Amino acid sequence: MNLVMNAVEAMSGVDGGMRELRIATVGDGEDHVSIRVSDSGPLLEPECLKRFFEAFYSTKPTGMGIGLSICRSIIEAHEGRIWATANVPRSATLCISLPASGLQ
Repeated sequence: MNLVMNAVEAMSGVDGGMRELRIATVGDGEDHVSIRVSDSGPLLEPECLKRFFEAFYSTKPTGMGIGLSICRSIIEAHEGRIWATANVPRSATLCISLPASGLQ
């Protein structure tokens, strides 16, 4: 939910043009499942992507910078991983990969 809310907030600052939020699940091999959240928010600099998951780092003027850090901790506690990639021409996609063990 945090990833979706972040995407919506990122797009709220975009003037003009279409706003698009995509949420997808993807089979990631036989033993993992991925969730991807993409938005059409503002252009993100590569330095921002490198720091996305640092505690107390935020790209939002009023952000506390703890949401993605907490997400990462929870996902890693479940033997998963989270990462961000830049979208062209703007914004980012956040990806989560979790073990599919126990899923039928």
